[in-house]
Amino acid sequence: MELKSACRMFLFPVQMLYYIVRASLFSLLPSRRKDLTKEVILITGGGRGIGRHLAKEFAKQGARKVILWGRTEKCLKETAEEISLSGTECHYFLCDVANREEVYKQAMVVREKVGDVTILVNNAAVVHGKSLMDSDDDSLLKSQHINAMGQFWTTKAFLPRMLELQHGHVVCINSILSQSAIPGAIDYCTSKAASLAFMESLTLGLLDCPGVGCTTVLPFHTNTEMFQGLRVRFPQLFPPLKPEVVAQRTVDAVRAEKAFLYLPWTMHALVILKRACPRSPHTPQNSCWKWVCVTGPLGCLQQGLEAVKSRPLQPWTAPPLSQSQRGKDLNLE
Repeated sequence: MELKSACRMFLFPVQMLYYIVRASLFSLLPSRRKDLTKEVILITGGGRGIGRHLAKEFAKQGARKVILWGRTEKCLKETAEEISLSGTECHYFLCDVANREEVYKQAMVVREKVGDVTILVNNAAVVHGKSLMDSDDDSLLKSQHINAMGQFWTTKAFLPRMLELQHGHVVCINSILSQSAIPGAIDYCTSKAASLAFMESLTLGLLDCPGVGCTTVLPFHTNTEMFQGLRVRFPQLFPPLKPEVVAQRTVDAVRAEKAFLYLPWTMHALVILKRACPRSPHTPQNSCWKWVCVTGPLGCLQQGLEAVKSRPLQPWTAPPLSQSQRGKDLNLE
């Protein structure tokens, strides 16, 4: 038994090296790209911002059908009409992803009226830009329900059919702040960190499921209405992203079946630098960590969030917690 354990310990670094080299070689080879002509794509928060550009990009690259979910009918209708004029079939439904019952109900409507969803894009998100003590309880709950919990409900609603068909893809539009949090946006950073953990676990869990994959996108500050007013401290090194660029790179990542996508590529170095900095509290060594997260490139977001605080919030109430067995009623478990 001891000899067997010793052999495993010896083989472990060899196996790690083998998989690293193998992955590096495969990344250099041209990959087969997914054909979107038979795909039915559902995008949450699809009426504006990145979601709107994602819908247009999927349609541009040949998607069979595009479905938009959101809470503002005017934006959804405008986006759906624009996509329909381009020649792609597009539908929209009012749905608050924070409301579990509503998600399950609308998922059934989508199946009946449009068909099986084969690519689910979890894009809906909100940000309030306040510290913990300045945030009211409803705002904190809203961020967690929409940015994090909503992914549980949408994925539970559509993933079972994907597994049954052995064909599907789950996409998450996350944020670099899920790995490098900043002060002044504690609700957003927390919800995005939970969302990233959800996607990492889901991605690993689907490795042995043929035909079903995941893609998680982690962009830096993107010029959308949600972050209107933000200014970047080092625009040459960390330029603000255009939503159409994020959408294009996301669709390319889905077609290439890439698991994780950092935008821009410099975010890799930023995350590594942040993790390498000493983080003992109240010590001089903490200055490097503080520069990265508070006064440096990420800190510029925290300062810019002052513009977000004054923006009026859309009325929202926490979803009911009754009927906990609704998922079982829909044969989702």
